[in-house]
Amino acid sequence: QVQLVESGGGLVQAGGSLRLSCAASRSIFSLAAMGWYRQAPGKQRELVARITRSGTTNYADSVKGRFTISRDNAKNTLSLQMNSLKPEDTAVYYCNAWDYPVNYWGQGTQVTVSS
Repeated sequence: QVQLVESGGGLVQAGGSLRLSCAASRSIFSLAAMGWYRQAPGKQRELVARITRSGTTNYADSVKGRFTISRDNAKNTLSLQMNSLKPEDTAVYYCNAWDYPVNYWGQGTQVTVSS
């Protein structure tokens, strides 16, 4: 098992930046992949960014060039640097860990971008 705790959400103006962090309760080195998802009110949860154990990343088209995902295996943390934020980025952001075949989720952190 792995527990995930997100931090770093908040209120920011459009064009601003935020950095989300996800702390894992154990080593993340062996996890097949980790990622960030988000869910806006009335919408389905969607993938924002994902990074595999080998370091391969993929991003939703809507965040490419603005968001950067990274993992620090030594500190057991996953991060999401979010730049040039837009009001449509407003959502609850969830940290995810895929320890095949089980998916683990954090409790989420709110990101609100004002126009």
